[in-house]
Amino acid sequence: MSNDDDTATASGASRGAGLPEFAATPAARQLNPDLEMILDIPVRLSMEVGNTQISIRDLLQLGQGSVIELDRLAGEPLDVLVNGTLIAHGEVVVVNDKFGIRMTDVISASERIRKLG
Repeated sequence: MSNDDDTATASGASRGAGLPEFAATPAARQLNPDLEMILDIPVRLSMEVGNTQISIRDLLQLGQGSVIELDRLAGEPLDVLVNGTLIAHGEVVVVNDKFGIRMTDVISASERIRKLG
């Protein structure tokens, strides 16, 4: 898989994922024209199922078939991160035999900007 396969485009679709192009949101249409030049910069989009902390001793004992308990309950929404910053929550879907995510709760642009500063 190339790096481009899992890099989100400015339109919101993931290259190679078979997902439809998304129309610009009202917030995107109201952007300052000076921001137009950054709209095609690729960003890393990732989903987090959960996490946990384990000791190095336990880490070294992991093998095929090992199960690691995460901090999230089954059925809870996944975190959607852009460059490591939480932007939404969603649920896993399958699109053309590939995993995708349906956004269930998107953090507002103003809230995301507030968290950056």
